[in-house]
Amino acid sequence: MNKKKISRRDFLAAATAAGAGLVATGLRVPAVLADATATPTPAPTSTPMPLPQGAEGQLTVIHKTEYFKEVQQLFQDDVTKFAAAKGVKLDISTANPEAFGDFMAKMVAAVKAGNPPDLGYHTISILQMHDQDIVEDMSDLVAKAVSLYGDVVPATAEFYAKLDGKWWAVPYISVAGTWYARKDVFDAAGIDVKSLGSWDEYRDAALKVSNPDKKMWGWGMTVNRSGDGHGLIVACIQGFGGSFTDESGKKVVFNSPETIAAVEWLKETYTSDKYKPMLPPGIQSWTDPSNNEAYLAGTIALTLNQLSIYDKAKADKNPVFEETALIHGPKTKDGRRLEAGTSGWLTIFKGAKNQDVAKELILNLLDPANFTPMAKLGGGLFLPAYKNLWTEDLLGADPNFSVLKEVMFNPVIYYGNSHPAKPTALVDQIIAASIPSQMMSNVIANGMSVKDAVKDAHDKIVQIFEEGGVPQS
Repeated sequence: MNKKKISRRDFLAAATAAGAGLVATGLRVPAVLADATATPTPAPTSTPMPLPQGAEGQLTVIHKTEYFKEVQQLFQDDVTKFAAAKGVKLDISTANPEAFGDFMAKMVAAVKAGNPPDLGYHTISILQMHDQDIVEDMSDLVAKAVSLYGDVVPATAEFYAKLDGKWWAVPYISVAGTWYARKDVFDAAGIDVKSLGSWDEYRDAALKVSNPDKKMWGWGMTVNRSGDGHGLIVACIQGFGGSFTDESGKKVVFNSPETIAAVEWLKETYTSDKYKPMLPPGIQSWTDPSNNEAYLAGTIALTLNQLSIYDKAKADKNPVFEETALIHGPKTKDGRRLEAGTSGWLTIFKGAKNQDVAKELILNLLDPANFTPMAKLGGGLFLPAYKNLWTEDLLGADPNFSVLKEVMFNPVIYYGNSHPAKPTALVDQIIAASIPSQMMSNVIANGMSVKDAVKDAHDKIVQIFEEGGVPQS
C-alpha cells in the first residue's frame, strides 16, 4: 500500500480548513490555529471583500473586529491620530470572521500583485502566512517591544510566529480560556472554588452544589461532538497523563493506561447514577452554544469556555456576571496546570509600500498610554502580550484579570491538543475527524468497552498519521 506523503504546506492548509469550524467555540483551539482568539466577535461595520489595496503615501490598515465597540473605536482613534500626526493619508477598515475566511487568499493575491495593505491586526495563522511568503520579518520590532515591555506572553507564542529564528509577526494581544464557576452557588455550599485541585475535586464539588428541583446543575460540560466537547475530553486525557503522540509528535501513543483511566473517569461521570443529579437534561446532545446558553440562564454552576460567555454577560448586564469566578482547570496527576493563552498579531505584508510608517504605528499601538485603556475595556479579550504591560492599574480593572495573568505567565509550556509535542496539522486532523467525541459516543451510547473504544480511536489516529506520511511501524 502506498503511503500518501503530505508537505508542510499541505499540513497547514489542511489544518486551516479542518479547524475553521472549531475556532469559534472550543477552549482548546486546534494547535496550528492556537493563535486564534477563539471568540465570536460581532462585525456590524465590517468592510466586504475585496480588501483595500495598499498604495504608496497612504497608510493602509486592516484589523479584526472587537467584541466591544468601545475597544474597536479606541483602536481606530489611535491609528487615526497617529496618521494625522505623521501627515500621511489613512485607509483603515475592518474585516469580520466571515471575511477572514478568504483573507489569506486575498492577501496572497495582493502580495503577488504588489499592492497589499501595509499593516494587519488579526488572529490568522502566522505559520501559514509565512508558508505563503506574504509577511515581512518583524524580529527587530519584537526585540524592541521586549526591551520596552518585557518578555512575550504566553511563552508558547513563539511557536506560532517564530520560524527559522525570526519573528514573522509582532505579538499584540493575548487571550485565554478558563473554567467558569458561580461563586455564589459554591460559596453557599461552603466550597472555595479557587482551592479545587484534582479532577475528582471538581466533579465532587459540582455534585454537591447540584439541585435539580431548583434547576441548578453543577456540571455544565458535554462530551458530545463539539469544540467544547473535544476540549473537555482532551483536557481530561492529558490531565490523567495521556496524549495523542509522544514528545516527538511522530509516534502515536493514544492507547495507554493513562488514556484508558481518563475515559473510564468520563464514562463514570456521564453514565453513573451517582453523578446523574449534576448533569443538565439533554447534556449528551449539547452543541457548542449549549453551555453558553445554560450558564447565562443561570442553570449551571461550572463550565469551561473562552471568554465569550463572560463578555456576553458583561455586555448584557446579566446578573451572573458579578457572580462569576474565572478559575484554573483541574491539575494533572503530577500536580501541574496545563494551560496557556493565545495571541493576536500585527503583521506587515510582504512588499508593503509604507513599511517604515507601519513599524512606527506598531510601536505606537503597544505604548501603554494607548494599549491599557483598550485592555481595561476589553473584558479579557484584549490583554497584553508582554509581561510588564500587566500593570496593577490594569489588574484593578477586573477582579478576574489576575487569574488570566496567571494563565498567561504559566511557566509550564503547554502546546494545546498536541501536547507534549509541538503543534502539527496531523493532530488537528484528529480533532477535525471528531475522533475523541466518537470514542466517547462509542462508550456511552453504543455500549463499547472503554478499552475497545480507546483502541478503535488509536487505530483511527494511526491511519491519519500513516496517510500523512508518518509511518507507525
